Amino acid sequence: MDLESGHCPRTFKKQSWRSVLMLTYQSLGVVYGDLSTSPLYVYKSTFADDIEHTESNDEIYGVLSFVFWTLTLIPLLKYVFIVLRADDNGEGGTFALYSLLCRQGTIGLSPSHQLADQELSAYKKNDDTVSSIAASGTVTSASIIRRLLEKHQALQVALLILAMIGTSMVIGDGILTPAISVFSAVSGLELSMSKERHKYVEVPIACLILICLFAVQHHGTHRLGFLFAPIILIWLLCISVIGVYNIFYWNPHVYRALSPYYMYNFLKKTQRGGWMSLGGILLCITGSEAMYADLGHFSQLSIKIAFTFVVYPSLLLAYMGQAAYLSQHHIVRTDYQIGFYVSVPENIRWPIMGIAVLAAVVGSQAVITGTFSIIKQCSALGCFPRVKIVHTSSRTRGQIYIPEINWILMILCLAVTVGFRDTKRLGNASGLAVITVMLVTTCLMSLVMILCWNKSIILAVCFVVFFGSIETLFFSASLIKFLEGAWVPSALSFMFIAIMFIWHYGTIKKYEFDLENKVSLNWLLSIGPNLGFVRVRGIGVIDTELVSGIPAIFSHFITNLPAFHQVVVFLCIKSVPVPYVQPEERFLVGRVGLKEYRLYRVIVRYGYHDIQKDDSEFERDLVCSIAEFIRSEGSKPVSLCEETENGDEKMTMVSIDSRIRKEKVELEDAPGPSREILMQVRVPKKQVRFALPESLLKREANKEELLELMEAREAGMAFILGHEYMRAKSGSSLVKRLVIDLGYEFLRRNSRGRTYAFNIPHASTLEVAMLYHI
Repeated sequence: MDLESGHCPRTFKKQSWRSVLMLTYQSLGVVYGDLSTSPLYVYKSTFADDIEHTESNDEIYGVLSFVFWTLTLIPLLKYVFIVLRADDNGEGGTFALYSLLCRQGTIGLSPSHQLADQELSAYKKNDDTVSSIAASGTVTSASIIRRLLEKHQALQVALLILAMIGTSMVIGDGILTPAISVFSAVSGLELSMSKERHKYVEVPIACLILICLFAVQHHGTHRLGFLFAPIILIWLLCISVIGVYNIFYWNPHVYRALSPYYMYNFLKKTQRGGWMSLGGILLCITGSEAMYADLGHFSQLSIKIAFTFVVYPSLLLAYMGQAAYLSQHHIVRTDYQIGFYVSVPENIRWPIMGIAVLAAVVGSQAVITGTFSIIKQCSALGCFPRVKIVHTSSRTRGQIYIPEINWILMILCLAVTVGFRDTKRLGNASGLAVITVMLVTTCLMSLVMILCWNKSIILAVCFVVFFGSIETLFFSASLIKFLEGAWVPSALSFMFIAIMFIWHYGTIKKYEFDLENKVSLNWLLSIGPNLGFVRVRGIGVIDTELVSGIPAIFSHFITNLPAFHQVVVFLCIKSVPVPYVQPEERFLVGRVGLKEYRLYRVIVRYGYHDIQKDDSEFERDLVCSIAEFIRSEGSKPVSLCEETENGDEKMTMVSIDSRIRKEKVELEDAPGPSREILMQVRVPKKQVRFALPESLLKREANKEELLELMEAREAGMAFILGHEYMRAKSGSSLVKRLVIDLGYEFLRRNSRGRTYAFNIPHASTLEVAMLYHI
């Protein structure tokens, strides 16, 4: 993606096989780092305490059978063949599913939803089939469920909470995965040291690696990213070769354990212990969600090829090799721990451990970056406090760094590593986080099948029952170990859900207060053409979250200071539930009041993956959008702001790119330094001046208005921001007072201000304090 131009990512249609294979190779280092390192700790976590010592191979074969069928049914069947198809304009992840659902009617809780948003191409791409069915008037299961969700706000809240649970567990996985991956990678030291010594060596080494890992995050991965795919490819090759060696050397008949009979025999023989050990078996699919979450970086075909023909067979050979070795070396926990390194030939154990550490670092890096990405999505959609987002690469999209989150993740990751000190409890914690995300995906996916794909309820129910029953079995096995480590993701999830829900609730209440207290247009008209105060030179930009009406901050400001700028812009920067908004669809422009007032409303729309531009470029595009609106108005008389049938102001979608690139005409009559329009749009490798078509020079009104806009831009631009203090109304419940007065206010004070989130220069800002009683 070209971050400077703000263009949307490339599509993957009609790609050559060479491009597909290159993406397949690159996906190994980004998508499969976590999944490919799972053999390091699966058997060790499974045989930790739950399965007693035995001299037969029934338990070993049973675990291998469970691993094989779990890998086949969940990552291969569910994700590769079904879930990957539910892309949100090429993007994947929990919020992508929620975004798809929010666009089906008014299911989402976004208070600033407009009918104009439904005209975005990203909306239309996924909704053509549903729209045609809705237009036909046919009553389908999709229409019934859609009406049910639209009618009951409690169901909408439940849907949002479900998405928040999945998101919070992904964030928790960003804490647990680096800990268990790195700790398991260095666990090979236990085979070359005494038990007393390696206990004091493993944890410090793992912590040192984790500190280095988080400390270099601000550099991004674009400099070393080219090494990620080779490292994972070498790792997969190594575990495959070791697996083949163990199979032929120790037990060539281990393939028989792939029969589902051994799963039944395993549970029948081990009973409760075998059921509890499923929490360790579950770890074989940790990282599977990354195939869907990282869909936006690659194509569906490349991810499918990489997993089906490289990762899946490599993991099977690795697990079969370990099972073959263990079948000839029965479990005696007093002699050594069950782990990956016991099945590695001793003469290559140290090099393999070095490669394992590198693979664990790569997998952890991908999970951390994914955590940054999903927090950015939550923040963009108003479900997380504003944070500082640093783009570490100008060429590679998705490479972001969030300082506050990075250090919080590092502290929590070190805490669980030092606190647990063993793979078993780390595995219990990680397993619950992984399976919870998968359960959320299954539930949301069933709704997508009905509402977005217009499939029958029966098919969606079959999907939920089949995959949900498997995942519920693993979930119950993980939850039973709540006190043995599984409480960690639960506590982390509760903390992040509380933060997201409080912030989202406070944001909605703030918007409702603004909506109820907005100034009427009649009040503005009663002031007169001069608005009753001195108009100073320049452009005044009033930041507001309202998409219609005059914000209370405007009246609050001019009541105390009866002077304002010659051009006033009510600016609303909003996020829409789509990943990207095309540049030509970004700006909506309209008038507020009479034409002589020089009052404009500009709505700037961003998707949850869009990158907001820097301040100078944003200012240029903002003024260019107003100029293009004036140009496109033509001879149509507009005396008052018009409204649509639903009460929204009539806005015009303005495309600033095409006009600016095509024309360059100077204003012949403009005096002195105002001779040329100074609004320049940044175009890669060249600067192009904004131009006026000669036909508009004949229209004196348009010419005068454009000249005034130009002169105001030369005089300078000031941003007026509201600084809100929120308090619960007297008589509010105790819960509401705690949420608003303590929770939301604490988050607001400790989050980034709108000046930083929107890249507004501090020297040009003016904050107006207001007290909100909600």
